Order: sequence, then structure tokens, then C-alpha cells
Amino acid sequence: MSMSNRDRSRWKIFFWLVAACLVPSAYFGYLVDEEPLRGIATGIASCLFIATPILLLEVKGRRLPVVRRLQRLPIVVYFAVRVVLYVIVIVAGLMAARLVVRGHVTLEEVFEGGGFSFSVAMAVVANVAFTMGSLLGFRTVGRLATGRYVRPRRELRAFLLVDMKNSTGIAERLGPVAFHELLNDFFRDVAEAALECGAEIHKYVGDEVILTWPAARATLDDDVLACPFVVRDFIAANSVHYRRRFGIVPEFRATMHCGEVVAGQIGDVRAEIAYVGDTLNVAARLLEAAKEIGRDVLVSGDLLARTTLPAGIVAEVLPTLTVRGRDASLGIAALSRA
Repeated sequence: MSMSNRDRSRWKIFFWLVAACLVPSAYFGYLVDEEPLRGIATGIASCLFIATPILLLEVKGRRLPVVRRLQRLPIVVYFAVRVVLYVIVIVAGLMAARLVVRGHVTLEEVFEGGGFSFSVAMAVVANVAFTMGSLLGFRTVGRLATGRYVRPRRELRAFLLVDMKNSTGIAERLGPVAFHELLNDFFRDVAEAALECGAEIHKYVGDEVILTWPAARATLDDDVLACPFVVRDFIAANSVHYRRRFGIVPEFRATMHCGEVVAGQIGDVRAEIAYVGDTLNVAARLLEAAKEIGRDVLVSGDLLARTTLPAGIVAEVLPTLTVRGRDASLGIAALSRA
């Protein structure tokens, strides 16, 4: 069975982080051990025994029921549980590494030579990296770190706007706390679909999610047009959970458009990557049109011309749409499963 795009993305992050841990761990072992080669081997083994379970938990364990229950605890309690788990893994990993490389180990040796302190520091760095990546997106963190968008630059991008239906009525019925939990589960399914379709999550706005793809190539992948239906599949797969917990299965409208934007780093106290231009305004106008004409998935003619329809998806050309600020009318089409 072929690996899904989202699993491939997660494993790529996992292997890159393990590789990033190997080099400093090997160098640290080289510095502190009287026998350099043995120190390098111990550092590499320590990294593998410690980083592997911790990163597997971060990459693959976030959707486990026990982890999701822990995430609902007060942040101090959740952090304390993570610290205890990390310490157990670090001590066990250091003992296993020394046992494999040297053939013997004592508990006192684990805390000698600075190995324990170094491992804790590496675990903290990895934890911060994952936290920042989860909050801002790993690609965004990378771009902020490399200064790619310090100066604004023109880019061609495709955008997908996903908007939950009847969110106001649902919020009134569920109450603010339960609605927040529903919205979080809904966004989690959208994020899973984004990973599957190679999209970046640009922003959450109320009950709306904005996904984006670079559109510099002459022809975009059909994953762009398939993404709304992948979101629908993820929600359907979790329909039992939604009904049991909230009494409803969320539905949504989606609109897609592509065009030129100006991308740049914006903000002082809290920096983010912003996309400025008419393209997002048109996509938002499409979302209004979807409500007016009663269609769940709309795509602009501009984007449709740059993509191929995925298997099982059909496009119905609709009357052109007049958009404020545009001289020419916008060609649009409704997408649905055959």
C-alpha cells in the first residue's frame, strides 16, 4: 500500500529532526569521552535511543486518544507530564546507549560527564521546535528563520477557503466551549486534508481556514481541486465521533482561486507571513457567491484553466460573476463528485 502524502510529510519531518540531532550528539560524545571513537558511537546511540521515541510521539502520537486527553489538562499539568516522560526516556536511552557501546552501565554513569544535561537540552530544543512548528507551521518557521520574506516579493499562489456552514446557529446550540472544541476538531480534519494534498495552512479566521499552494508552474497538481473533497472524506470518517460528542457532523463551503499576491513578513511583536493582493479578495467574494447560489464548492475559471480535474470530480460551468474592483467578469464553475 502506497504511503499517503500526510504520512510522507510527517516521516520527512521525523527523519530530518533525527538527522539534526545526530550531528551535535556525536560531536558532544567526541568532546567528553577519553576515547573519541567510543564517544562518537555513544553520542549517536544516545540520539537514536532518545530522539526516536520522543519524535515518534510528537509526529505520530498527537492523535492518540490518551494524548488528546492530556492536551485538555491545564498547561502546567500537561507540561509536567511531558517533563516526566522526557526524563524517563532520556535516562533509559542513555543507559541503553552505554550498554550497547560499552557492554556495561550503571545509573551513576548516566549522570556523569554532562550527558544527561546535554540530552535534556536537546529535548527542550526539539520540544520548542515542534511547538513553534505547530503554532506557526514548519514552513513558515523556516521562512522566518531564513529571512525569505523580510522584503516583500511577488508570487503566484492558489488559495482554498473552507468555511463552516451555519456556525452561528451551531455555536448558539452548543455553547461557546463545546463550539470551540467542535471547531478545533473541524480544523484538525482540514489540516489532515491539507497535508494529504500538499497545501500550507495560511490562516484560521473565525470559522474559516485558508489553505495555499505555490502556483508558479504552468499546470498545478490535481490535488488542489481535490482538496475540498478530501476534507469531506476526513470529516465523514470521523462522523461517529462528531455525532457522539456534538450531535452534528459539520458541513462547509469551499472556494478556490489563483493569482498574483505580494508575500512578505509583517508584524513586530508577533511576526507572520502575509499575502496581500486582489487574489484573496476574489476568493472571499467567491465564498459569498457560494452562499448566494447554494453551491458548496466553487472554483474560478483562472484556477480551473491551470489544473486538471481529478478522477471522479466534475465541473459545471456557471454564469460569470461580477466582482467589485475588477473590470472583467470572473468565470466560475461548481465542482462535485460524479
